[in-house]
Amino acid sequence: MGRKLLPGFLVLSLVGGLSAPAEAAATWTPAYDLEGACVTLQAFNESASLGYVFKDSVGYGFTGTASKAEPFRFEATQLGRYLLRDHTGAPPYQSTLGWVWAGDAYGDRADWTVSSSSGQYRLVSTATGQQMGSYLGGLGAGSATMKLTAATGCAAVPDIATGVTGTPGPAVDTGGKLVGWIDAHAHITAAEAFGGSLHCGDAYAPGGAPVALAGCPSHATLGWGALLEAIIAGTDPINSSEQGWPSFTDWPQSDTMLHEASYFRSLERAWQSGQRVLNVLLVANRVICGLTLRHTSCDEMDQIRAQSTYLGKMQDYIDARSGGPGRGWFRLATTPAQVRSIAAQGKLAVTIGVENSEIFGCREVQDVPQCTTADVDRGLDELQSMGVSGFYPVHKFDNAFGGTRFDGGVTGAAVNVGNLLSTGHWWQATTCTGPSDNEQPLVSDDLAKLLSLGVGLPAGTILPVYPSGRICNVRGLTTLGTYLIRKMMDRGMIIHIDHMGVKTASAVLDLAEQAGYAGVTSVHTWADRALVDRVLGVGGFVASYAFAATDDGSGTPTFLDEWRANKALRNGSKITGYGVGTDVNGLGTQAEPRLNAGSSPLTYPFTAVNGATVARQVWGTRTFDLNTDGVAQYGLYADWITDLTNQAGADKAVLTRQLMSGAEAYVTMWEKARS
Repeated sequence: MGRKLLPGFLVLSLVGGLSAPAEAAATWTPAYDLEGACVTLQAFNESASLGYVFKDSVGYGFTGTASKAEPFRFEATQLGRYLLRDHTGAPPYQSTLGWVWAGDAYGDRADWTVSSSSGQYRLVSTATGQQMGSYLGGLGAGSATMKLTAATGCAAVPDIATGVTGTPGPAVDTGGKLVGWIDAHAHITAAEAFGGSLHCGDAYAPGGAPVALAGCPSHATLGWGALLEAIIAGTDPINSSEQGWPSFTDWPQSDTMLHEASYFRSLERAWQSGQRVLNVLLVANRVICGLTLRHTSCDEMDQIRAQSTYLGKMQDYIDARSGGPGRGWFRLATTPAQVRSIAAQGKLAVTIGVENSEIFGCREVQDVPQCTTADVDRGLDELQSMGVSGFYPVHKFDNAFGGTRFDGGVTGAAVNVGNLLSTGHWWQATTCTGPSDNEQPLVSDDLAKLLSLGVGLPAGTILPVYPSGRICNVRGLTTLGTYLIRKMMDRGMIIHIDHMGVKTASAVLDLAEQAGYAGVTSVHTWADRALVDRVLGVGGFVASYAFAATDDGSGTPTFLDEWRANKALRNGSKITGYGVGTDVNGLGTQAEPRLNAGSSPLTYPFTAVNGATVARQVWGTRTFDLNTDGVAQYGLYADWITDLTNQAGADKAVLTRQLMSGAEAYVTMWEKARS
């Protein structure tokens, strides 16, 4: 093993249990304050010193010479838990043979639960429950306590800096109103969505960025992940590699949909640059889950429960990286009052919503609902117990509550197949005038393209034929849907109308208008503009999808065009604050670089909308620049917001004011809904 078995250490390890009564008398509490600490470890068995831990040939031993002690860096992996790194960056781990050895990457056995009492520390393997101490002359499973002494020479923690400095403006003005922008539609829990394997990467992970942002073999060339992304996003399934940390040669990009784009350090950058509210949508889809080769439960409520747990652990993780419980900048908020309190502390308020097609299991199969009013009541109770503020009664498929709004093109064809698998029927459409559910053609050619990619259909399936021109879903709000909407209003929950077909959304807005209910939103440009006007009319909240500020050559609308069009609506004068809906990690592309970015670039460093100074963000060895990358990952929304206001011309002052009043307008709407 490369170490001597010293008789004295051998005896101490064999009688280590004698220290148990003394330890039992002490009060041991979780050690929350070691994040980033650089220390040496001096081991004690009862009152006798075993020596300082030093690095041996394979693992670690003990020395009586303080100058030979190994310096260790502590990196929090969860509250009271740490990854240690020696001076070479190697993580000590509890081996199966009893010794603590030097590893080459983070793993479960490199995770240590640390507690303290009267200046002494206990390090216990989180995976095995074995306490770090003396084992056969070396560092290993034992019962020693440790004294930590500040040191130098520690390895750096592989991490991502935000690139934000300076003193930002206040998060709350003198009148108590929130000052900052809101992302009203994001999916930062996508790692646990769709059964847990569709998405590559995590918003956080024990072991930090090298673990959370590693590449995934399943998403490499012609892997099932790459093939699914080709169907969903139109990307090339033949990639050169699947390289994540530290080079990120393949992802994230503005058009990738199945790779992590909201790592917590990027969220932190956006918060430091003026974001005040992040509305996280727990997202689920049973049919998409079933397409993956590895998954946990595909039941949509199970997917939502898993993401709720993930989100709570994410708050704890950020607390751990910030010094302990409640000390992090990322705070879950379940009421408007909590949002205001969090903002007053200068932190990011994270609200929770849900976006899925079979909420509470309420599918419809050939027009027969698969749930009851009792299921609805139980489901609403459960969502509120999770802290959910609102949700989408209808998403991509028709369900027991109403009809969906159609996607177009090959994506629409894929979703239509999903509708067939969920409900037993294709979308059914009719020609309509006025508001419509899609102005793009739904044609058999798109289904043929989809089928050429290997998507199978049940034997004997007949492809649908749709009318040309403006079309609407024939399905509207059902009796059960009416029951749901009234119960949501009774509970003060926010009703998201995006994705509802025109007939369904119109009926929902009828109910809201009759009740004078303000808790209605359209937050990522997925509703007919006539419906958006009605949302504004009842006092609801509107945000636009985070398209490029001006033309990016993709053929999509621009954010400025959307904002100006909504501002010009009959009820546009009621807009006091406006939001952004990024849909990050939500199977939607992010903004590409502006076509005129070369001649009119965002200049780095820049002054953010809240007055902070912002440089380019670096992930590993890759440097991101909005002018060339577009919004490849969430940290670039700090850049995008500033660039957006710079591109607004004569509207800059009005747009900036409305964006920076967005969080306040959203919370005010929520307060009215609950009043």
